[in-house]
Amino acid sequence: MFNIISRPPIYDQGAVQPMRDELIAVGFEELLTPTDVENAINVNDDKIILVMINSVCGCAAGSARPGVSLALQHKVIPDKLYTVFAGQERDAVDKVRQLIGDFPPSSPSIAIFKNGSLIYFMQRFEIEGRRAEEIAQSLTEAFDEVCTAKGPSINPEYFAQVMHAKMCGSKIPLFKG
Repeated sequence: MFNIISRPPIYDQGAVQPMRDELIAVGFEELLTPTDVENAINVNDDKIILVMINSVCGCAAGSARPGVSLALQHKVIPDKLYTVFAGQERDAVDKVRQLIGDFPPSSPSIAIFKNGSLIYFMQRFEIEGRRAEEIAQSLTEAFDEVCTAKGPSINPEYFAQVMHAKMCGSKIPLFKG
């Protein structure tokens, strides 16, 4: 789904849909508005919430999305999985970045929250140049420290069928709406 109530997206929505679908297939829910972000993250229920700022860049395609997907095959995972898409639902992304705090804007990136507070953050520079397996390893180490929900997010047979959208932003058409 798309939200064009606020600032328009940068990229063509149909062209980025496979990048959205890749995360939805492994259990993520999209946050499309700042209100969605507030309602998802600012909750005091002791649940562990992972938010991925998705992106069209090559490191999102080659490492970040496959890495977080692989990490979610671990024995313990966050309780809730959310995603926002940089350059698409821009106001929702800005809200997540506000809640992340003093870190510079970074996409892709992966944040873990508990009771509305950031407890882990993987920035783009920690993703670039790393393989999906290395990102998954870093994430599963964080999961082991803070998570108690039973993994995996989807069964291994279904996970084996998830297609990774390996396309970078330089090839994505711009939004013309």
